[in-house]
Amino acid sequence: MLYQFQFHSYQRPFKCPLQTSHGTWKVREGILLQLIDQTEQVGRGEIAPLHWFGSESLEQALDFCRQLPHILTKETIFDIPLTLPACQFGFEMAWEAVVHGEHQRSGVRGQGSELTEQDSYCALRTPHSVLLQSALLPAGKVALSTWQKLWEEGYRTFKWKVGVEALEIELAVLARLAQDLPKTARLRLDANGGLSMKTAKAWLAACDLIPIIEYLEQPLPPSQFAQMMELSMWCSTPLALDESVATLAQLQDCHAQGWRGVLVIKPAIAGSPRRLRQFFQAHAIDAVFSSVFETEIGREAGLKLAAELGNSDRAMGYGTSHWFRE
Repeated sequence: MLYQFQFHSYQRPFKCPLQTSHGTWKVREGILLQLIDQTEQVGRGEIAPLHWFGSESLEQALDFCRQLPHILTKETIFDIPLTLPACQFGFEMAWEAVVHGEHQRSGVRGQGSELTEQDSYCALRTPHSVLLQSALLPAGKVALSTWQKLWEEGYRTFKWKVGVEALEIELAVLARLAQDLPKTARLRLDANGGLSMKTAKAWLAACDLIPIIEYLEQPLPPSQFAQMMELSMWCSTPLALDESVATLAQLQDCHAQGWRGVLVIKPAIAGSPRRLRQFFQAHAIDAVFSSVFETEIGREAGLKLAAELGNSDRAMGYGTSHWFRE
C-alpha cells in the first residue's frame, strides 16, 4: 500500500506562559501530518517535540519531513530512526488511523485538498476522550485561585508545578492548597527534575503529612537515578518518573535498573507506539499517560494508547486544553 503524504507546521500560543523548572514556555510549536491511502482513506498524526525533554527538536523533525517523498510506503513509516521519537509517534499513529478508518475520507474535504492547521481542531472525538483526567494548575500562588473553576468542570485530580519559586514560598502555597482542596481531591506535584536531594526531602517530608498527595513527580534530574531510587525508599509518598522515561529506550533502561514505581509516559515523544505496546505487554507497568500540549490530533492518539495501556485507577494527564484559547 502507498500513502500520499502532506505536512504543515503550526504555532499555538499559551493563554499565559507556562512556568516550569525548565524555564518559561510561551508557544507550542509542532507539525501536523496527513496520510491518504489508495482508497482515499485519511489518517492524521502530529509531531509535537519537546527537545529539552529528550526528543528531537522541531527543526530536526521539519528537516526529516522535508526530505521525505510525497508518496510513502509502510516500510518507510516503520523505519524512522530512534533519534526521532516524536516523528515515530506521529507517523505511526497517522498510519493506524488510515488502517482503522478513524478519520474521514479525503473526498469529504475534496481530493487533494491541503492539510491546514484548522484540521487540528477537527479531530474525531473518540470514546477515549472520557477517560478520567488530571488538570494542570499554574505554578505559584495563582493555583490557589484556579482550581475551583476546574473542580466545577469535573476535574478531581490536579497537578502543580514546583521548584519554580523559593522553597519556603511554595511550601506555604502547598499548605494552603491542601487546606482548600476538598478531601476527595488528589494532588500531584511535578518538580521537572529541578530539586536537589535536600529540597526533595523537604518536599517529601511535607507531602507525607498531606493525605491528598498522590505522588511527587521527577524530583531529581534523570542523571540521578540512583538517588531517586534511594528517595523512593526514604518516604511514604510515592515518587513518579517523568523526564527519566521520556523515550522508550529510557523507559526500558529504568525498568531494567529496578524501578517499579509510577511512570509518567508522554506518548507523543516516547517513540514507536508498536514498540511501546510490546513493552507494556511484557511487563506490569503503573503508568499515567500525559500530554505534551499537543493539538486534538495528538491528544486523541495519546488517549488511545492511554486507554489501552494506562493504569485505569489513575487519572491521565491530558487536562491541559484550558491553557489555550481555542
